[in-house]
Amino acid sequence: MALAIILFIISGCSGGKKDGVKDEGIITVDVTKTYPKKDLVLQDFMDVEYIALETNDEFLNTGDVMDVGKELVLVTNYRNGDIFLYNRSGKALRKINREGQGSEEYTRLSEVILDEEKSELFVYSRSSKKNIVYDLSGNFKRSFDINDNGGIINIYKYEKENFIHNEVIFNLYNDNAQEEKNAESFYIISKQDGSVVKEIKIPFIKEKSPAIIKRDGEMIIVSFLNITSIISNNGNTYITPISSDTVFRYLPDHNMEPFIVRTPSIQSMETEVYLFPTILTDQYYFMESARKEKDSPRINLLYDRKEKAIYEYTVNNSDYTDRIESFSETVINDEIAMYAKFEAFELIEANEQGKLKGKLKEIAEGLDEDDNPVIMLAKYKR
Repeated sequence: MALAIILFIISGCSGGKKDGVKDEGIITVDVTKTYPKKDLVLQDFMDVEYIALETNDEFLNTGDVMDVGKELVLVTNYRNGDIFLYNRSGKALRKINREGQGSEEYTRLSEVILDEEKSELFVYSRSSKKNIVYDLSGNFKRSFDINDNGGIINIYKYEKENFIHNEVIFNLYNDNAQEEKNAESFYIISKQDGSVVKEIKIPFIKEKSPAIIKRDGEMIIVSFLNITSIISNNGNTYITPISSDTVFRYLPDHNMEPFIVRTPSIQSMETEVYLFPTILTDQYYFMESARKEKDSPRINLLYDRKEKAIYEYTVNNSDYTDRIESFSETVINDEIAMYAKFEAFELIEANEQGKLKGKLKEIAEGLDEDDNPVIMLAKYKR
């Protein structure tokens, strides 16, 4: 009953569908059900681009993609302050490292967001709770505080002048749901100074938390369920609040409408099973379900818009025999849906085994084992 009331309220406030988005009603997904299998080929519904990252003495990296623009690719090294700028052909352009304790430096980079139009890099440093803005040469421009109450912070692209930002709060000492507490907050914030342009309020009954808490005597062991809270597609933004049963389409006029509803209610489950979308294409809505247990496997689900049916899926790469692609590394970008990285030694071995073809095979034939990774971008077909 509570879910129905919430949906009625939100539907009544909805600003309607966005141009180009077919209104096919609310999709319902039962997270306890076993669905039939469907095998897909990535190249059938995505355009694929491979980028061999140039390797030299200054540009040695793990190829962790932070952001991708029309002309630039940003990668970092895991757990250090290096930011590497490449062009979309993989040519090394610039290495930036402003890690330090100074007012114009980041103590540890958590996220890097590219604004190509304004030639700016936004480096979020979780330890200092700041967003520090540099130009593309690494020169300091400005910084601003991020609203941080000790939770998990995520910052995403939203509009030319704003980000969309969410924070998940958790309680390490009491894993019971709390009444009337805002466990997750969503905000539209200014790129210029971090000020809150709009607070997005999500109705829920009791808070839920992604924190998985185990007690070993006096020791508290905490792990976190990684959930994609916000995705973007064709100018639409989709919000997945942890404490709600509903995935919302957040409209440009700041109204919301229900998009996907999961059943049974998250509020009724002793061990929660979360559902969140990852990639939305013209034919398929890709989703993951995740049980709130340490090392619990993700279930890959899709809604087929033509068949009006839900499946558990696998995605094969036609350029790489036996390669199964994951949609966990998504990019908030209307051009690029997701990325993956292939280690050089892995591609060399696969090529020797006759598993590669096309552009990927051509790249592998020119690699040395110690080269930087090769990045694959899966792009929406236009």
